[in-house]
Amino acid sequence: MNKDNLKRLIVMALCCDLGLFSKRLIAPAANVLTDALHIPGGIGTAFSLMFLIVAVGLMPKFWCGTIMGAVQSAIALSLGMVGSMGALSPIGYIVPGFVIDCVMWAARKLDVKTQYAFVLANMLSAAAASITANFIVFRLSGVVLLLYVSVALTSGAICGVLGSELLGRLEKVKPIEKRKDEKHEKELKNYNCDHCGAPCADGGAGDCALQFQRTNT
Repeated sequence: MNKDNLKRLIVMALCCDLGLFSKRLIAPAANVLTDALHIPGGIGTAFSLMFLIVAVGLMPKFWCGTIMGAVQSAIALSLGMVGSMGALSPIGYIVPGFVIDCVMWAARKLDVKTQYAFVLANMLSAAAASITANFIVFRLSGVVLLLYVSVALTSGAICGVLGSELLGRLEKVKPIEKRKDEKHEKELKNYNCDHCGAPCADGGAGDCALQFQRTNT
């Protein structure tokens, strides 16, 4: 297997596991706040989605988030971690993953700053997860639904900032093809021309051909 593909799979698997089990770790602390507000949740979901966004930031492929959401749903079903949605829990994992893919893809196309892209992706994916859970299970309405989504958006923004900081510490595991491009550009700048022996930015052919033509006219 190609080393780049293997590295992608390892990072995706690690982020899937961290996203799935980190939600269980912070659930007791998050439930203190959500129980006080009388809403189902939203904080733990935003924190778990942060790891999926980090993986999409490291591996900029469109279906990365959706695939990780599907893998998480399969793990959750196999371990009985289905929560209140039961057999429909895969929808609650796949929909936020797809939202992450769409937001990060648009951010790359529009050249949005990484921190802003992470915050927006975490906010919208957390809100999508809350709305999906509400549509399938909770059926909240009015002020309670607005509060539920608002908590998801707020926690998503905070976790988005944390995710961008985490990505900054993991830059070294980005796909190798980008590092190859940077290495190629560096070698191109240091390329010694065959004609004059001097470094030429464009590989030597253009400048020296032009110079040779001028000296012989």
